[in-house]
Amino acid sequence: MKTNEEIYERTVEPVYDVHDKPRAREWLLLSSQHLFAMFGATVLVPYLTGLPVSAALIASGLGTLLYLLITKGMIPAYLGSSFAFITPIIVGLKTHDLGGMLMALFMSGLFYIVIGLVIKLTGTDWLLKLLPPVVVGPVIMVIGLGLAPVAVNMAMYKDSAKMTGYSGEYLLIAMVTLLTVVAFNIFAKGFFSIIPVLMGIVIGYITAVLLGVVDFSGISKASWLQMPDIYMPFRDYEPTFDWMLIIIMLPIVLVTVSEHIGHQVVINKIVGRNFFKNPGLHRSLIGDGVSTMISSIIGGPPSTTYGENIGVLAITRIYSVWVIGGAAVLALILGFVGKFTALVSSIPTPVMGGVSILLFGIIAASGLRMLVESKVDFGDKRNLVIASVILVLGIGKAHIDLRIQDIHLNVEGMALAALAGILLNLILPEAKVHEDYE
Repeated sequence: MKTNEEIYERTVEPVYDVHDKPRAREWLLLSSQHLFAMFGATVLVPYLTGLPVSAALIASGLGTLLYLLITKGMIPAYLGSSFAFITPIIVGLKTHDLGGMLMALFMSGLFYIVIGLVIKLTGTDWLLKLLPPVVVGPVIMVIGLGLAPVAVNMAMYKDSAKMTGYSGEYLLIAMVTLLTVVAFNIFAKGFFSIIPVLMGIVIGYITAVLLGVVDFSGISKASWLQMPDIYMPFRDYEPTFDWMLIIIMLPIVLVTVSEHIGHQVVINKIVGRNFFKNPGLHRSLIGDGVSTMISSIIGGPPSTTYGENIGVLAITRIYSVWVIGGAAVLALILGFVGKFTALVSSIPTPVMGGVSILLFGIIAASGLRMLVESKVDFGDKRNLVIASVILVLGIGKAHIDLRIQDIHLNVEGMALAALAGILLNLILPEAKVHEDYE
């Protein structure tokens, strides 16, 4: 059996290793690649949830810098907005006040830190037992498929929330955007192959301009440099503990922690180092948790390590944390450029709808991919039951609404599906003998 060092043995020499500092004339370009790679998905989350775009940009930049600091500058990972929290944020803001939602997101970051500390003391075996692929895979599928109506409604309706005002122009813009993303993702080479989402937004935006859908008034009124649109506690919202919202976040955090571990496995293989051992998985999780807590304070969405940026590492063989840090600084700067945030805000909904059709589908497909790569056996009745229950409860948006005196607990959709999957995995006995029906 191979040792950890042999498993993560480097197969390709890097252009820049983890601690190599690039030449000044290259630094900006290399960091810009990571900025472009994360940009589309990072701004899409606040766009969909109604949170400030500039807050998400600043949170991603500041959170990444804090992550690099906490991990001793050893793990080249960029942190951006997490898609897993889109549905809870949208639903939560409809039924609860802003202070309660942001505090629940803050607590989800604290959950990360607690899990990181527990892993430092006990290892990861308990977490892998709690969240095997047969649970995590279907939950990830629920995340993507549960968001499917959001993407389709944005692509078709002028008022996507109420599903009114069907527009052929909107659908055309969405399809142009979608096909552009697909074309660049499949056929583009080199630098353009890592920014298909950005290119889809650009071409879709141009199409929307030509069809007269874009409103430029916000851009003309915005200043080049201005204070970013962020929320401040006690100024813009009153932090409140809503235990129902906090409980809903817990199973989602468990799923995103599992996703985080998967990303770290990939980074280990790409870079050729065992980051689980040094600086330690617990440091990586704590860094992600601190980033999420900082983001929630200023009104940004929770963070996660980004697969898009991991892809950039693999393609370029540039593993430098200096390059990652440069991208974080660029994101911070953009948060203070008023014209830029106004430009992002002017992107019409069908453009983001077209992008979302593919992105949400990829999320669902990545859950399926996890099941395939982990070789989950659906000939085993236990696995079939667990996956089936998760999918139907999550996509069907089932919910439990309990009222006991002054306590009101409402667990719904993805959170309920994740909890059900975790409980079934713990309760149902594993088959000792596999029956082969031939």
